[in-house]
Amino acid sequence: MEELIASQDLVERIQSYNPRSDAALITAAYDCALAAHEGQFRRSGEPYIVHPVAVSALLAEQRLDDATIITAILHDTLEDTSVSYEEISGQFGDEIAQMVNGVTKLTNLQLTSTETKQAENFRKLFMAMSRDLRVILVKLFDRLHNMRTIQSLPPEKQARKARETMDIYAPLAGRMGMQWMRDELEDLSFQVLNPKGRESIMRRFVKLQGDAGDVVGRIQEDIEREMAAEGISCVVVGRAKRPYSIWRKMEQKDQSFSRLSDIYGFRVITDGQMDCYRALGAIHRRWRAVPTRFKDYISQPKQNGYRSLHTAVLGRDGKRVEVQIRTQEMHEVAEAGVAAHWAYRDGERTENPFAVDPASWIAGLTEHFEASADDDEFFEAVKLEMYSDKVFCFTPKGEVVKLPRGATPLDFAFAIHTRIGSACAGAKVDGRRVPLWTRLRNGVSVEILTAEGQTPQASWMDIAVTGKARSAIRRALRADHRSRFVKLGRELARVAFEHVDKKATDKALTTAARQLGLVDDVEELLARLGSGEIGAKTVVDTLYPELADRRVEGIDAKRAVLGLEPGQSWSTGKCCRPVPGERIVGLTMPGQGVEVHAIDCQRLAEFDDQLDRWIDLHWHSGPHAAVNTVCIDVTISNDAGVLGRICTLIGEQKANISNVIFSDRKPDFYRLLIDVDLRDAEHLHRVMTALEADSDVAALARHRGKVPRPIPAQ
Repeated sequence: MEELIASQDLVERIQSYNPRSDAALITAAYDCALAAHEGQFRRSGEPYIVHPVAVSALLAEQRLDDATIITAILHDTLEDTSVSYEEISGQFGDEIAQMVNGVTKLTNLQLTSTETKQAENFRKLFMAMSRDLRVILVKLFDRLHNMRTIQSLPPEKQARKARETMDIYAPLAGRMGMQWMRDELEDLSFQVLNPKGRESIMRRFVKLQGDAGDVVGRIQEDIEREMAAEGISCVVVGRAKRPYSIWRKMEQKDQSFSRLSDIYGFRVITDGQMDCYRALGAIHRRWRAVPTRFKDYISQPKQNGYRSLHTAVLGRDGKRVEVQIRTQEMHEVAEAGVAAHWAYRDGERTENPFAVDPASWIAGLTEHFEASADDDEFFEAVKLEMYSDKVFCFTPKGEVVKLPRGATPLDFAFAIHTRIGSACAGAKVDGRRVPLWTRLRNGVSVEILTAEGQTPQASWMDIAVTGKARSAIRRALRADHRSRFVKLGRELARVAFEHVDKKATDKALTTAARQLGLVDDVEELLARLGSGEIGAKTVVDTLYPELADRRVEGIDAKRAVLGLEPGQSWSTGKCCRPVPGERIVGLTMPGQGVEVHAIDCQRLAEFDDQLDRWIDLHWHSGPHAAVNTVCIDVTISNDAGVLGRICTLIGEQKANISNVIFSDRKPDFYRLLIDVDLRDAEHLHRVMTALEADSDVAALARHRGKVPRPIPAQ
């Protein structure tokens, strides 16, 4: 069990780097948390107070300011104790109260929940970062301590926390410049998610050390000898890479452990910047450099302030060795990342010329995310920024453009300016014309060719990889299609209103827009109708709820299927959507009633060995209500008036369109998935015949299975 760090011990650790720290305030926070968590215990059995104090001690190791340390001590009080925001604010000030509240809100975010909720919460996470980055620092060290002590949690909770850490917190730590924390978080998560894989790596390491001896020590001595020969004063540190890092390399390169050579890493920490380049020269003269593995992050630092020279050489026995070369100041930023901004030494805020300003860092990270109101787009863009390595390309004038690995000239164009990206008609890489889907490499010079009248194309979404480019392309495509959506939406509204003997007047549509939360924006309502975000039936039912069932004539839909037990509920399978007139069979689904499937539904094959769950069913004879939804897959010419005519043809057959989804758009055709409410198979046949006879219908089929998400109208 972990021992509780005494308040005086904690204060002494902080005063060792910041003698001017407010010992009384830190002690008061300690006493407040101790009293608040009295009687609370962690799953390991130790007093709960051990955890927040341990987190504050980890932050003290980074030499952080008093406000961050106190926030760490109090970070669980608002959520888990009776201490209020007002009490913290009154005793410790608004700054600390706001930070504690920020950490509490982050703790309550379920970052690995459903995709939509995850995207929404990811935006909240980054908004918290933009307000005060120290909130994220406390949360990261909170997660680090929790991962170090995760063994006491139930296995399923361990797995959830480890996956969240691997997917969210580890990449975030790396993006903030704390690579050591990323490595440790990934390895701790790896130990939970794939213990056998980690054990395998560790066993091979032990065997390797037994066969080869102290390889790290010998290579370290070799490097020190070369530095001494050049008269370079430095510190050389070597280590074997962490198990997860090795596992990832094995997966990426599809190699066995025995074939991996770059499993050792070394750092050379010099006194000055010129010594870094002298050390690099000495290493390259002594050992053969590995082509393409050299990176100069001193002349081209990362956004989080990271500076270092990276190279790889073939060392003893042909072993590939990775070497990082940096000054002591660069090393401090490399260890602390963005947190170096708050670091103290001898009671003064550290004046490290390489420490990045947190405000400018977060602004640079999120500047092009703010243009998107869509959480999913924001999520996509942030994940690309966090997870991707960088490539550095040059404009014809020699300016550097940083892009994620795998970026294309199209991404380069949008990185320069949205206007240039939108007008992009071609590109030259190192003076040679290349396709827009070309993957850019480090160091190439890119020239963007523009054309007047050029606009973003739908096919560009398959080419662009950066969040900024994809968001700009989406916005342009939406603007281009908006007028078409509005026109289609008006036609859908007309047909739906006529179905209940009403007219889609501007007044009626304005009222519907207001009822649906769109204020009085009729154009927005029509655009969403045309894009399939809102169904025409929803609009009609909003205005005329008393007429919602007017179209239901004939057999009661609840009694449409015969062969069920009294009181047995049923629903049609979404995989096949059978309609009256088609042969059907039922499947009993525990706790869900009976699923009705067409006799030729492929899903039935999954239950061939469970015939006791099959029920012989048939449709009630007689006229059925037009409430059976069928999805029609139709490809039509992209010409004026065609969309409206298709809607009219369906309406003329007394069928209601309940949804329209654009599954594909090309300059010469549209592919649509149209949900139509029908009475029976004969009704479906008449609708299909009417559509097939139209000269602008290129292809027509009944769609079964999963329906893709609609493309938003704005």
